Amino acid sequence: MSLKYGLTILAESSPSESMIKRTLYFGNPAYLSVSNSQLVITKPSDGDLPPDDLSQLVKTIPIEDIGVVVLDHRQLTITSSVFSCLLDNNVAVITCDEKSMPSGLLLPLHANTLQSERFQYQLKASLPLQKQLWQQTVEAKIQNQAAVLKYITGEEARNMLAWANSVKSGDTDNMEARAAAYYWKNIFPNLDFFTRDRYGPKPNNLLNYGYAILRAVIARALVGSGLLPTLGIHHHNRYNAYCLADDVMEPYRPFVDKLVVDIVSDNNPCPSLTREIKTRLLSIPVLDVVIDGHRSPLIIAASTTSASLYKCFAGISRKVIYPEL
Repeated sequence: MSLKYGLTILAESSPSESMIKRTLYFGNPAYLSVSNSQLVITKPSDGDLPPDDLSQLVKTIPIEDIGVVVLDHRQLTITSSVFSCLLDNNVAVITCDEKSMPSGLLLPLHANTLQSERFQYQLKASLPLQKQLWQQTVEAKIQNQAAVLKYITGEEARNMLAWANSVKSGDTDNMEARAAAYYWKNIFPNLDFFTRDRYGPKPNNLLNYGYAILRAVIARALVGSGLLPTLGIHHHNRYNAYCLADDVMEPYRPFVDKLVVDIVSDNNPCPSLTREIKTRLLSIPVLDVVIDGHRSPLIIAASTTSASLYKCFAGISRKVIYPEL
């Protein structure tokens, strides 16, 4: 939805679904403040509006309804109360660089009353448990990648399904890499010699943007479940502050891939990151997924996954619940 006079774009969930959080994108100058637990969005007046129309320059949104905020303009003015209230409500705040690519992520320091206890469970997770959890993660990822290829070709990717069923504890045979090589070779049949490369040509730009939004959603869910997003079960890069988020998001990546496939098929040649394309990518938190036998928006599914992961760390369960595509 676009506010009048180009104030901002909102990619949001259905207002009838109170549990689904809105994703707000700010790509124009605005002043953000807080009043009565409402985010107040004020567009600078250009002097062209008559006095009785000035109310159109202001919009309010309940902060409790917000899940993700994307800040993508150099002339955004934000009060400290806005950040405080957003973080108090476990909102993931994404900042963008001069190229409009996500470059920073703000999350609350504490979003769960049992956070210290849950940190201890996570820190004490045994290596065999971590390897088993990674096995489940890779298996789910490859199965969802196979579903994307079936969506594209109309035929089962039997080799992908066989690789998914062959994943061992810790993925010692590196089935993830084998599946990825085949997957990226076939995901864009109309693009010659496509290679997945963060710094590569289009549509890598769309994938990068989508994954950044997804990463924020997953990190938000992990923090909400009282887990430390830095401490991964497989990724252990000393410079990565979101290793666990990068682990957990793997089976969710194919949902972003499928959306990008649709965008590419609707645009010839491959599009740049225009306002319209960003709006479609900002729908990622409300993409429809199937998890634990139920249909759910992706942002809710992420919370289901993170809650199940905590149960694994605590010894209550041995299975992470991931979505199916």
